Amino acid sequence: MWLPCGGTSNYIVTHFRRRLFKAYFRDLGRRRCNVAAFMPEAAGFDGVSDRSALQEFSVSNSESFWAAVARQRLSWIRPFHTVQDCDLSRGEIKWFVGGQLNVSVNCLDRHVHTCPERVALIWERDESGSEVKVTYRELLEMTCRLGNLLRRHGVKRGDCVTIYMPTCPLAVASMLACARIGAAHNVVFAGFSAEALAERIRDAQSGTVITVNQGVRGGKVTELKKTVDTAVQSCPAVQQEMLKEDVVCEPAAMDSEDVLFLLYTSGSTGKPKGLVHTQAGYLLYAALTHRYVFSYHDGDVFGCVADIGWITGHSYSVYGPLANGGTTVLFESTPIYPDPGRYWEMVQRLKINQFYGAPTAIRLLLKYGDEWVHKYDRSTLKTLGSVGEPINTEAWEWYHRVVGDGRCPVVDTWWQTETGGICISPRPSDADAEIVPGMAMRPFFSIKPTLMDTEGKVLTSNDVSGALCIAQPWPGMARTIHNNHQRFIETYCRPHPGYFFTGDGAYRSKEGYYQITGRLDDVINVSGHRIGTAEIEDVLNQCAAVAESAVIGYSHDLKGQGVYAFVVLKNDVEVQGAALCQQLNNMVSKKIAKYACPDFIQFVQRLPKTRSGKIMRRVLRKVVERDLDGVGDLSTLDDPTAVQEIIQGHGDLCGKQP
Repeated sequence: MWLPCGGTSNYIVTHFRRRLFKAYFRDLGRRRCNVAAFMPEAAGFDGVSDRSALQEFSVSNSESFWAAVARQRLSWIRPFHTVQDCDLSRGEIKWFVGGQLNVSVNCLDRHVHTCPERVALIWERDESGSEVKVTYRELLEMTCRLGNLLRRHGVKRGDCVTIYMPTCPLAVASMLACARIGAAHNVVFAGFSAEALAERIRDAQSGTVITVNQGVRGGKVTELKKTVDTAVQSCPAVQQEMLKEDVVCEPAAMDSEDVLFLLYTSGSTGKPKGLVHTQAGYLLYAALTHRYVFSYHDGDVFGCVADIGWITGHSYSVYGPLANGGTTVLFESTPIYPDPGRYWEMVQRLKINQFYGAPTAIRLLLKYGDEWVHKYDRSTLKTLGSVGEPINTEAWEWYHRVVGDGRCPVVDTWWQTETGGICISPRPSDADAEIVPGMAMRPFFSIKPTLMDTEGKVLTSNDVSGALCIAQPWPGMARTIHNNHQRFIETYCRPHPGYFFTGDGAYRSKEGYYQITGRLDDVINVSGHRIGTAEIEDVLNQCAAVAESAVIGYSHDLKGQGVYAFVVLKNDVEVQGAALCQQLNNMVSKKIAKYACPDFIQFVQRLPKTRSGKIMRRVLRKVVERDLDGVGDLSTLDDPTAVQEIIQGHGDLCGKQP
């Protein structure tokens, strides 16, 4: 039908445009409301209308992002005047400069003011069904008593206190008590030997050690006090203590960059390195990742089953949940005590909403079958998490399908002691965003992953593999190595100047998702525990019968990686087979920990070396992996026949040791 004049046509077009614009702005407003509901700070970020835009803003406007989040989510004694002052090329990292706060106040006092009887900790003791609940008020009182005790015994701001305890409320209170009075804490995994403990006490220059008489795990009693007594014999600076104290302890005003804690992790040199984390940046990053990776909401029960002696326990059993006013589970037992249903019985009884565990445990439980899972009600679960090492596809799918009934997203998280908190994970993202089994996938807010080729050039395309670096600083990252900043620079900043080098390799898929492919240095990951091969070699070489050794990691169905040791004996030693293997394992257990003991010990006449004397670990790794085609050119070896002898010995050994 013809219109009688152009005026009506113009009116229809104009009216249509208005309706279109109104619909557009309604949709825009709706999306802005949604993203602001997701993260309230986003309301103040220009151009941020959805979660994708929020992620982009956090990377391109990192300072604005973290400034808004820090002001909103932390309680400050004095506000900061500079968001960040960082130079990765020189290993200089400072966040929230000029600000002052107290970490224990942020984790306890502010929640006591609003909800004193909310449960802060659920201590899942070794015996199933014997849990103990601790409210925020009770935890604050315990923390203050310990803080006063430490002060009365001369511990002052800037001192370092070593904590050697199982995962329990008193251990958490000890950490927070140190934070309250301005002392740094150095938590040492309670499975470490007296010698390993002593080394960490000395390096941290601790004058005080907090411990308990015994720990109980999997029905077995561990005499922790005896281990400490042995350790402190070589630590003359250590003092002892314990009495009743007042429930009020004045919190110290700490600068943002004052040391919060040291945590020792294995390096490739054989000497554990004490990574230093500071107050404000670490706490904020732990809190934000806890909230958004796991979609944690007020009233949820968060179940991280990691030991507090590791960074996972620090960030996601203690600091992250408590900063968010959450309820967090402290798990003291094992996945199979008293039976393989322990985790899921606990989920049912405690009504856990987010469960965060290691692939090693998932692989172990998978072997026991589905019935142990189906026996218990897991309907409260909303998110499942994986931490410590990449999770294989079979374990991921079982975790998702059987444990989560196919309805819980599985977040395979990548991060390190050095990063302070989760850096790459499938969430946060849109609820319907895909999750690929076995991939960490997406960077967290403000994290900018970069892949480098072997020549140190940035790989810009997808469907590539390279060395994983992070292109800009973030608040949660470690600041230095205790008493050795040069080592920090050489390890993390110098390999790729201007970038933080993680030491891991990664693959970026065609879709731009990240998958961690493993360590690039001589560090192996046993059941989620990082251990330097040189550290194990140092112990093996102390045996009077051993001339030299070489240790490598290999793929292990249960533990992720196992330990394989090649040992050269001195000429006058008669091999005693099993007896000598047992002796070497006992030495490793005593000086490091049981998890570091070699799964295989192969005695060899000589190790494959270059003419300059360097051990060719690449060759040893290929032999153990049975990838003989990948051994490559052996012409650079001093004695190529050594490789054939090792191949023969490996074949003979594989069926003889577990």
